[in-house]
Amino acid sequence: MAPIGVFDSGIGGLSVLRHLQAQLPAEHFVYLADQGHVPYGSRSAEEIIQFSQGITQFFQRQLNAKAIVIACNTASAAALSLLREQFDVPFVGMEPAVKPAARQTQSGKVGILATGGTFASDRYARLTAKHAQGVTVWEDPCIGLVPEIEAGRLDSPAVHQILQQALSPMLAAGVDTVVLGCTHYPFVLPVVEGIVGTAVTIIDPAPAVARQTGVVLRQHNLLAERDQPGSVRFLTTGAAEPYARQVEQLLGLNDVVVETAVWRGERLSVSSNR
Repeated sequence: MAPIGVFDSGIGGLSVLRHLQAQLPAEHFVYLADQGHVPYGSRSAEEIIQFSQGITQFFQRQLNAKAIVIACNTASAAALSLLREQFDVPFVGMEPAVKPAARQTQSGKVGILATGGTFASDRYARLTAKHAQGVTVWEDPCIGLVPEIEAGRLDSPAVHQILQQALSPMLAAGVDTVVLGCTHYPFVLPVVEGIVGTAVTIIDPAPAVARQTGVVLRQHNLLAERDQPGSVRFLTTGAAEPYARQVEQLLGLNDVVVETAVWRGERLSVSSNR
């Protein structure tokens, strides 16, 4: 059965994958972490588009993916519209949950944690212009947070410092809703909760993305029609063994097998570690 391709710059998209598996338990997934290029947030839009095109071609040509989930806010912001024009495969992308946050807030003040690449994108500008009228939006790129999470340091002093510096001004301004606008950030949710307390609503877009993936599959008659559980194949363009330990830690799995995908110019191919 054809799989669903899921990709991110690193481990952040695993926060989306866990909801995809819960929502669509019969589906096969291939998760690619482009750790050879992580983080995407500090890269140019042109680079991110190039990586996203190469990954999409890899999913289609080598894995026959029936749909692709871009489990990365930065890549979605930079490349989603162009990929939909260039490739004949259904895409589901991420976006900062500006619309639900604007509806949720009682104070009229919303905080968004995302990467610089997301904040600089036209897609984000259109979202805020359309859905955040009359709402004050506080933004912070949380510089340095993604590398900490990629290294598995989810509760480090640096993580606490980065988030404290980002959230304290928002709380002082009266923000009552905070959006996790990068798929890496749900993995430090306990730290965020410890800083903002129970009076602030935290929005993770991943569950909505998983539901939307189901909708898209139904629209294209691509839903798996079987009762057996699906599977996940893990690949990385970085080091396989550390990535396997990260997957086990974050998803609570054992004996994870990871394959290495190698960039050759703008093309990807698999070097199997099985």
